[in-house]
Amino acid sequence: MCEIAGVFNTEKSVELVITGLETLTKRREASFWIGTEKEDWRSKDLQELKQVVKGDKSKNCIACRSCNASFLRKGLQVKFVTDAEIYGNEEEKSSIGLSFPAKVDGGYAFAYWIRDELHIARDIIGLKPVCFAHADGFAFASEKKALEAMGFPHAIELDPRVLLKYNIKEDRLSFEKRAFFAVEPEIEADKEQIKEELLNLIRESISRRIPRKERFGVLFSGGLDSTLIAYLCKELGVDFVCYSVAVEEQGMKEAEDLQYARRIAADFGFELKIKKIGVEELEKYLTEVVPLIEDTDVVKISVALPLYVACELARGDGVKTVLDGLGAEELFAGYERHKQIKKEELNKECLSGLLGMYTRDLYRDEFVAKSQDISLRAPFLDTELVDYALRIPASYKLSEKENKVIVREIARDLGLKEVAGRKKRAVQYGSNFLKGIEKLAKRKGFRYKRDYLRTFFPARNVKLGCLFSSGKDSAYALWLMLKDGYPVECLITIRSRNPESYMFHTPAVELVELQAEAISLPLIMKETPGEKEKELEDLRMAFREAKARYGIEGVITGALWSNYQKERIERIATEENLKVFSPLWHINQETEMRLVVTNFEVIFTGISAYGLDKSWLGRKITEDDVDKLVELDKRVKLNIAGEGGEFESLVLDGPASMFKKRLVILKSEVVEEGKNTARLVVQEAKLI
Repeated sequence: MCEIAGVFNTEKSVELVITGLETLTKRREASFWIGTEKEDWRSKDLQELKQVVKGDKSKNCIACRSCNASFLRKGLQVKFVTDAEIYGNEEEKSSIGLSFPAKVDGGYAFAYWIRDELHIARDIIGLKPVCFAHADGFAFASEKKALEAMGFPHAIELDPRVLLKYNIKEDRLSFEKRAFFAVEPEIEADKEQIKEELLNLIRESISRRIPRKERFGVLFSGGLDSTLIAYLCKELGVDFVCYSVAVEEQGMKEAEDLQYARRIAADFGFELKIKKIGVEELEKYLTEVVPLIEDTDVVKISVALPLYVACELARGDGVKTVLDGLGAEELFAGYERHKQIKKEELNKECLSGLLGMYTRDLYRDEFVAKSQDISLRAPFLDTELVDYALRIPASYKLSEKENKVIVREIARDLGLKEVAGRKKRAVQYGSNFLKGIEKLAKRKGFRYKRDYLRTFFPARNVKLGCLFSSGKDSAYALWLMLKDGYPVECLITIRSRNPESYMFHTPAVELVELQAEAISLPLIMKETPGEKEKELEDLRMAFREAKARYGIEGVITGALWSNYQKERIERIATEENLKVFSPLWHINQETEMRLVVTNFEVIFTGISAYGLDKSWLGRKITEDDVDKLVELDKRVKLNIAGEGGEFESLVLDGPASMFKKRLVILKSEVVEEGKNTARLVVQEAKLI
């Protein structure tokens, strides 16, 4: 197990990297390596290393904390750090970082630095995390909390389908898309042949993930996926133990997973270890798990808790590796939502679910397991198996009576008849952990579980309102704060009657009401005549209403570099006893534009700069358009992010975690005021 970090184009790069390493390494013994333009250092003692590198004032620094201390030799031009567990042969392992292989089996995140370029990538599924920030320099690290400790809050998790390239000399980022899995061509073999090939792929995947000459664990619920893994492990004749955990209290019905786990383990001779915790004991685990995964989402916490307890149980046995059934639901249409999809679209939905796993499941599970020194391995996320499973005909995955049909048939063929017919029960329900959280919340006087969970993470327990303009910056800032786990209670919009307002965005602001519905947040909208400075009093009134109606304690702004807006918002907020969060502050403007167009559907509703014309209005802005803005900036010096009024934007859609509906423009017209000045007037729009 390793962690990686780096800081570039910052005078305190070495000092900041040491701070990040201190954040990452509180739990385990390890060896450390730090490299700058001047020197490389290594040590088993971080504090000793801290003293040695104290005098190095390099602007660029890269570092690694490793359990196996496999660092590059001193003096090499390429500086390379990685966190990797590769299950293939030695040739595959050595290719990491050289050819960016898409289908290598295993998890990895790496960074290599050669002359004026830094390259960062991770495995295509996203098993190993890496995050970055591009504001007042560039930084990356295995964990967001390390970047936050280094002074880079609101870091971005790198999309596994993207290779990041950082030009150190120019302080510029670029993103290169990587090929992912496909759902076509569909496999044309008959069902029996597909079953045989699929079973062989599952066997091979499990075999590659089993540690040699070492006892390992299987997370065991007595359900279809975990039983299939355990059965195939026993078939391989290896030494393993099954782990089941549950919440139990007098008067509470015994956890369904325990009932099945006991019976199935006894039937097939699996060694089973069980840990039950009481409802009151659950609170102790909450104090550990909530800050660990830096999230207060009820579902994420109720899934993380049983994993944490099981990994703790395994560590107590001296087990270092645990197999998990994660991924089977996505690949074989195991969720309720899959039943609502047309058969011809089913595999696309499976692919979509797989695409989102790195933010929804994998980041959480990696850090929960790593906190207990456990290597968590998911056989169903083997790259060959994924590639094959996504092309299995939909009719073999879903029938009128059953989901995951082909996996259930394989289980029946192996003699696992009872589990083959067991209906899926999500771990938070089958283990009683969600019920335990609910009981605790009620005992502590909380109406909602989410409010109770927030008490375990005070840094995120701040109710926020978002200053929302309908444009890209406020939408992106809102998304970052939601991703960071902050509770956002409402949107706040100031609608100025003055189109030349110094403070507030005016084009298409009337569409905020539809956007608020799309995001499922209440909206407070105030009108202002837009007189300079006087309009701030209207902002004050909006803040007061948000406090009274929704109990907000802080506000989110989309400020990038404009001191004029930021200082005035902060002054009014401070006078109203509100904290201000500006997650985009001093972000590199080109990087911000690239991240926005990657994650949101954005159009321009106004242009006012040399080099822009009406052809930019009303169409989706792409990365190619960002390239054009970069070239324009070189020629005529415009603000790439539009903060100087070069253009105004409107967000139509965004990540599913934020947008529940999409805004569609039905009728509009372009009003030209000159060759380089025009605006899009939206006359009719709706949500779908």
